[in-house]
Amino acid sequence: MKITEIRISLRDDNKLKAFASITLDNCFVIRGLKIIEGAKGVFVAMPSRKRPDGTYQDVAHPINNETRDWMEGLIITAYKEEIENAETEAGIAVTEQ
Repeated sequence: MKITEIRISLRDDNKLKAFASITLDNCFVIRGLKIIEGAKGVFVAMPSRKRPDGTYQDVAHPINNETRDWMEGLIITAYKEEIENAETEAGIAVTEQ
């Protein structure tokens, strides 16, 4: 299995830093992943839904830690690249004015 596309949508929020969508093997999309700023740095929260009792349940998630670490590493790398691109674009826009 390969992640063939990662899309990042940055947010300007205290804890929620971005939403992410990933495509697996060019044929399966998972949307609604969240990049969260936690006490130990950023991490990826899987898409979830609120249950009637008020708790949340993941809709899609890796089965083991190895897959979670692999997926999270790629998503966080893409997130950091998106931040760099946004900063570069903002710098170019300011310079052009």
